[in-house]
Amino acid sequence: MCDPPRLLELAEQSLLKNEALAIAALDELPVELFPPLFTAAYAGRHSEVLKAIVQAWPFACLPLGTLMKEWQPHQETFQAVLRGLDALLAQEVRPRQWKLQVLDLRQKTHQDLETVWTGTRDGLCLLSDAAQPMMKKQKVGDSGMGVKQHLAPVQVLIDLYLNKGSHDELLTSLIEKVKQRKGLLYLSCKKLRIFEVPLQNIKMILKMVQLESVQDLEVTFTWKPSTLGKFASHLGQMGNLRRLLLSHIQISPCTSSEEEEQCVNQLSTQFLSLHHLQELHLESLFFLQGRLYYVLRCLMSPLKILSVTNCLLLESDLMNLSQCSNTKQLKELNLNRVSLSNVSSETFETLLKSVSATLQNLSLNECGIIDSQLTAMLPAMRQCSQLTIFSFSGNPVSMSVLESLPYHTIGLTKLRRVRYPAPRESYEDIDGINHLGMLAHLQARLMQMLRELGQTNVEWLGANSCPHCDWPFYDP
Repeated sequence: MCDPPRLLELAEQSLLKNEALAIAALDELPVELFPPLFTAAYAGRHSEVLKAIVQAWPFACLPLGTLMKEWQPHQETFQAVLRGLDALLAQEVRPRQWKLQVLDLRQKTHQDLETVWTGTRDGLCLLSDAAQPMMKKQKVGDSGMGVKQHLAPVQVLIDLYLNKGSHDELLTSLIEKVKQRKGLLYLSCKKLRIFEVPLQNIKMILKMVQLESVQDLEVTFTWKPSTLGKFASHLGQMGNLRRLLLSHIQISPCTSSEEEEQCVNQLSTQFLSLHHLQELHLESLFFLQGRLYYVLRCLMSPLKILSVTNCLLLESDLMNLSQCSNTKQLKELNLNRVSLSNVSSETFETLLKSVSATLQNLSLNECGIIDSQLTAMLPAMRQCSQLTIFSFSGNPVSMSVLESLPYHTIGLTKLRRVRYPAPRESYEDIDGINHLGMLAHLQARLMQMLRELGQTNVEWLGANSCPHCDWPFYDP
């Protein structure tokens, strides 16, 4: 049985039945009633009421994105919000009651309409750090004591996901409005995802976005060297970038070595402008072999996370990695699917020692590591006092070496999870099918050893465990 409507809900419904009355009542409406009235107007697609509420919004932030997540975004209601915003920006002087500074279109945010007026800061929602770069540039207007206040820009916060072949009418409308109100309406984007989109198709969007607001960037593309160079110039403008993922960057096989070298230089030199970068993820890149040094030398801040996966690297790349001053504070190092079978034990040892003071997560899955390499790296790994997760599944390691592992991890008091491969002896045929009985024996043997060694708080996951476990990267 459904609960009867609350008195507030009945009042909202009654008010919205007469849109002219609802609009007229906004001047006298208590501020705490604006959020529920806006929600009801949005859900009921009362466009004129929405437009009026935006103009009278009594808070610094309007978190529209949370509503767009709950209710299917609709072009008509979104256009009503933009018209209300446009009416505000069209005024030559700023009205005294104008409080709106941020229109938040992000669907994942800590602020929503139910909490926007609560808190300890006079009901004003906390401005997102994505808006801060542009907010700092704004001139402070009159304090409110004078007759007039100068117009102040409004920030629009959005997370952008640009996919090949996709067309977003709401984004198109927003871009047009930003162009029309240039200097008064700024587009801030904390998260930017670009998937296989030709550069010419996104140049206008990148031109409209305040690139210094981007903090989290993921790019997957197949471009010509000249196109990659053009994109690199945009990357250099993202001075507040915290996280960068470059994935599956492939260039035609006919590309010369000189062109590859130029690509690396054009891209890596942009890192000189990224003074806040903390996470760097490089996945399936064509150009890293023998050239990782070019990227590392341009890092301007200590990284917390470095992930280089499914790439060809030379032993010299790993040596350069161990010598880089801005990778000595890593909390996560991920080298999954990087062939390490020809890397010397000394290089492994040097690399692990360089990050031993801070490393929490070490991932070496499917790297071709053999018994002698794993055995040689264990003494250095024991120096990683903060290590919490160690994963090395998919490597051709023997049963005897696997059974010795618990003895080597006794001193790692913070270790909580180990993911190990199926031993070589467990493969029944050349197709890689595991002997389940042998795997079960190994698991039972490890559990017995862990109990005997008092390491029952460490979780050991074998080859038959779920490969999609959601493991934490590091403790912030």
